[in-house]
Amino acid sequence: MNYEKYAEIEEESQVDMTPMLDVVFIMLIFFIVTSSFVRETGVDVTRPNAETAVATEAGGVQIGISSNNEIWIDKRRIDPRAVRANVEKALAENPGGAVVIVADEGSNTNILIKVMDQARLAGAANISVAAKGND
Repeated sequence: MNYEKYAEIEEESQVDMTPMLDVVFIMLIFFIVTSSFVRETGVDVTRPNAETAVATEAGGVQIGISSNNEIWIDKRRIDPRAVRANVEKALAENPGGAVVIVADEGSNTNILIKVMDQARLAGAANISVAAKGND
């Protein structure tokens, strides 16, 4: 028998997996780059109830106001004077993004108004205040 002939056939029948792996890695990089990540405020709040609350998609900038009137963005406590700069930076990264203020029901309304003003001065066109619906 001619065993050399069979050995040549076996070597020729192997499939090169390199191009397939290249395509898989390129797709993985594409999905990582194009995915959007939800940024949390970094503080737990009890949102007030509202009968007219409407569910919206999480996106843009989320600003948290705790019950002791601390302001949080991206899990960092910030000074009220720094709200404008942080919102400007976030809007530069995500143009046209909305600003959602998640204020605790025990927080001071004065702080909420200051945060809204600073967000508006930063160029935010769409500002919302988060509430809990009666579902």
